[in-house]
Amino acid sequence: MFNSENRSRNRRAGIIHILGCCGLALSALGFSAVQPAHAAVNLDLSYVNPQSTQFARFKSVVDNAVAGNPTWGFSATDAAYMYKLTGQLQYGQLAVQMVDSQVNAANAAIAAGSVPKIAGDSYLDVGPMLSDLALAYDWCSTLTTAAQRTRWATYADQAVTNVWSPSQAKWGSVPAPWSGWSTNDPGDNYYYSFVQATMLWALASNNATWKTYLQNDRLPLLQNYFAALPGGGSLEGTGYGLSHRTMFGDYQVWRDATGSDIANANSHLTDSIYYWIHATVPTFDKVAPIGDQARVSMPVIYDYHRTLMLEARRLTSNAAAANAASWWLNHISIQSMTNGFNARFDLLPAGTSTTPPAALTYHASGVGQLFSRTSWDTTAMWLSFTAGPYEQSHAHQDQGAFALYAGDWLTVTENIWSHSGINQGTDTNNVVRFERNGTIVPQKVGTVSTMTVTGTGAAGEVHAMANLTPVYGNSPGVQSWQRNIDFVNHILTVHDTFAVDSSTQGIFQLNVPVKPTISGNTATAGHLKITVLQPANATLSIVNWTGVNVPSYGADYGSGYRLDVRGGATGYVVQLSTDLPVLDAPTAEIFASGFD
Repeated sequence: MFNSENRSRNRRAGIIHILGCCGLALSALGFSAVQPAHAAVNLDLSYVNPQSTQFARFKSVVDNAVAGNPTWGFSATDAAYMYKLTGQLQYGQLAVQMVDSQVNAANAAIAAGSVPKIAGDSYLDVGPMLSDLALAYDWCSTLTTAAQRTRWATYADQAVTNVWSPSQAKWGSVPAPWSGWSTNDPGDNYYYSFVQATMLWALASNNATWKTYLQNDRLPLLQNYFAALPGGGSLEGTGYGLSHRTMFGDYQVWRDATGSDIANANSHLTDSIYYWIHATVPTFDKVAPIGDQARVSMPVIYDYHRTLMLEARRLTSNAAAANAASWWLNHISIQSMTNGFNARFDLLPAGTSTTPPAALTYHASGVGQLFSRTSWDTTAMWLSFTAGPYEQSHAHQDQGAFALYAGDWLTVTENIWSHSGINQGTDTNNVVRFERNGTIVPQKVGTVSTMTVTGTGAAGEVHAMANLTPVYGNSPGVQSWQRNIDFVNHILTVHDTFAVDSSTQGIFQLNVPVKPTISGNTATAGHLKITVLQPANATLSIVNWTGVNVPSYGADYGSGYRLDVRGGATGYVVQLSTDLPVLDAPTAEIFASGFD
């Protein structure tokens, strides 16, 4: 499944977006943004408050770079923003210097018959690198020479051409074809970088060809794709799905430049606000670990989550969603960016809402994710459940999987205790594992399981049915699999029914953080109690993940255990509960209606 293209960690934060924060408008403070002649990247910076602590921090980051002490990840985009906001030459000069270094290094590589850095990893970083160039080219135009602009334009035009014409790609006179990974897949994180590069350069250079290509081809492909994902989120999961912050930034750039509001052309962006709120665990420091977690295996809240929500809040036309985003931003574990290279995103307004969403249950049907919790209290019990499309390379074989959280993880994918964060097999997820003649039968990419939510309640109760047969398709041995869940009174009951041939067995499995103790049909793992209700003759056993070798990664797991339940010829009924005092706050009046 993995190669150098789809394993890459989309760490760069070079996202072009609208800056802003709560406070007085720039003009009201006598602080006007510089307007270079014929500016084409017309970002609205009117809500930036130069008297805010956020602005002071951002300025400090840029000042340090001017002084020769840039923080890791500092970009020419940061310097260009500060020049546009203040008009102080040192900032614009730094942006021009950094971009000129990029282009000169690229030309040196080309002259040596090689490919420049921008082409690395299948052009993953073309977006932030050309954003740097485009903003310096546009906003700092009076600080550039004609010769510089010619070199920059030649380089940028070739990079964008190479992205969209991979088989004809070249650098100088040397052919440099590449795979074209995700150039036609708007569900992949690479695509947003490609669109970002094209958009910023098209606007900065006033290139009618690229503008038309975006307007008539690339952006409609994006819009149509996300219009078909009701409920928001990403089929890449919650790791690579954070790349939507780049896409949301692209939306803002395009709206300010052209007046076309892609962000609200369908419900995806607004729905994604609720998706991420509900995907957040009750302690507000982690999210559901769906799909690859390549940046860090444990899905802790980070700057990228905050940036995505700030971008979405700024763009949505739905006032209730904007207020919900504000509430989440004011409750998560980080109240400002933890790294300086993300400081400029804190200029976006977080708002001051104190009201959580009404619903405790959320079904993002487009990506096949269900979330529910017993309250918005930090001590609440939280559930996630998966059944939907399985198509992206960063998605896992987790169709039918669930997780439970109360104070900490009760049961969850073993992947979060791995070193790589990208173990995709069924054996790491809370599913029925099918083995044929001792070999695991894998779930199939390109399939769509279905989930029906049959009822919800005012205290987070939820009942759902999933048909997971499609994910096994015509796999030898597995003929059908259905999983029903009932989440009521802090108890999750899982009912599996399946049909297999005589060479295949279905094994109910549960990944837990601590070693279980077994007594008959009952097991206890920390604060989680597991009771096998059917079959009566079930046998329970334990797998210690620590030190287990994974192909290509070696001993990838640092901790964790798996409870295997065998003996079900046609299914299982298993009940999960906790001995924790789950102290839900009174919620009847607040949450009695409005379920999504």
